[in-house]
Amino acid sequence: MTVNVSTTEFRYTVTSAGVMRIGASRVSLDSVVLAFKQGYSPEEIALDFDSLTLGEVYSAINYYLQNKPEVEEYLAKRFSHDESLQSEVEQRFDPQAIRESLLSKAS
Repeated sequence: MTVNVSTTEFRYTVTSAGVMRIGASRVSLDSVVLAFKQGYSPEEIALDFDSLTLGEVYSAINYYLQNKPEVEEYLAKRFSHDESLQSEVEQRFDPQAIRESLLSKAS
C-alpha cells in the first residue's frame, strides 16, 4: 500500500499590529480558525471569505492543526488584545451615552 502525502506551504503576512493575514488577503488566520472551530467546512469558509482560494483555506487549517499550541497561544494573545482595545475605546466613548444621543436625535 502506498500513501501519498501532499502539503502546500502556508503563506501569510503579519501586520504591524501582529495580526496574521492569509496570503495577500486581509483575512486573518483568526477568522478562518474560528470558523473551523465552529464546525464550518473548508468549502463553506472559502465561500464566506471570497478573497481566499479553497487551497488557502485548507492550508490555513492544516497550519493550525500542525501548530495547534502555537496558534492557540497566538489566538489567546489576540483575544486579550481585542478585549483590552474594546475596553479602552468604551472608556473614551461611552456606548450608552452615544446610543442615548442618537436616539434623542431620531425623536
